[in-house]
Amino acid sequence: MAPFFHLMAIATFWTIALAPMASHAQQQGQVRGQGLPFLQQQAQAPGGAAPGDLRQQMRKFIQSISGFARRYRPGFTILTRGGLELMIKRDPANEERISPSRAYMRSLDGVLVDGLFFGRKVFGEPPRDEVLAFNLKLTDIAKKNGLRVFVVDYGTDPKTVDESHRRNKKRGYISTTVPAPLSELSSLPAYPRIPFGENSKSLNSVSSVQNFAYLANSQAFGRVDEFAMKMHENNFDLIIVDVYHGRKPLSRQAVETLKFKKIGARRLVFARVDIGTATSYSYFWKPKWREGSPTWINAPVRDDPDRYFVQFWRPEWQRIITGDTKSYIYGAIAQGFDGIVLEGVEEAYRFFESGSQGEDEETAAPAPAAPAAPAAPVAAAPAPAALPATK
Repeated sequence: MAPFFHLMAIATFWTIALAPMASHAQQQGQVRGQGLPFLQQQAQAPGGAAPGDLRQQMRKFIQSISGFARRYRPGFTILTRGGLELMIKRDPANEERISPSRAYMRSLDGVLVDGLFFGRKVFGEPPRDEVLAFNLKLTDIAKKNGLRVFVVDYGTDPKTVDESHRRNKKRGYISTTVPAPLSELSSLPAYPRIPFGENSKSLNSVSSVQNFAYLANSQAFGRVDEFAMKMHENNFDLIIVDVYHGRKPLSRQAVETLKFKKIGARRLVFARVDIGTATSYSYFWKPKWREGSPTWINAPVRDDPDRYFVQFWRPEWQRIITGDTKSYIYGAIAQGFDGIVLEGVEEAYRFFESGSQGEDEETAAPAPAAPAAPAAPVAAAPAPAALPATK
């Protein structure tokens, strides 16, 4: 496989040919964002299905990502964060009648769930009983269909951490409890000092993982080489990190360093990949792009004006993410990651279903917590030798 940095140098790297957009839409083809109508592609969505069933479109998108990744790297691991309801299909004539979406679940290796027992709506607090019962029904469906269930609960009190671990372990789920919302997480939890289930085993499959760590922002650890070496000083079985260290991508050497525990045993390293939003500082963002231009770029995410919801069913966006050697997914494979965590899944389809960014308890991000370690300021950088820098 060609080194990722050779791929990224091609023609202003990862040039995406934007297909002409439909100039108008049928009334039933509209979707709304922030109260404003956006034009939905009139041609059939990828796979031949009409774009009316947005959840089915997201399933097909994820299945295409999985199929592409596994063709290039057999054994490459695919997790989704959120979107548990994609694992079931509802009877249009009777919403209470559900059936498992087995073809979709076969494209996955596991799911990552936010705030299952603590912190979904109010940081460190349990959800309502009916919400917990519904989510446990879905996580049990995942487990019964051979998927690993990873849980991120929220809290800082050791009692909460211990209780989360006890409840998740009882159900066969792998958990961590973190001190801040995942999007802000820039440090490892202070408690426990040693990961639950720490072991000396080398891992080559997600089925053997006993513990994991998640980091959205690695800049607080210093330079990319410093970050890799500091993370090397722990014994987590799985580390989930961003592809980028600030505006500079992790080097393949850094990813290789992350793959080894302090004791020398092999572990897994997964990359976070958002498939529901695009940021204006991403490598693929073109100077004239903005909300509505191209038409598949929709409203900005609340409290994050540089991030935009995208019409994820559109082939223009899907070509950026997957499908060839210029795509984001191929880049993560060539960079040396063992797998990916697909994010922005549930937020995206719910945004287009509802036309707003309203929260509900089943899907809301955790409330802000006590401040985590501040991230270092992001500085623009020239494209490094290893990977494309963001803008």
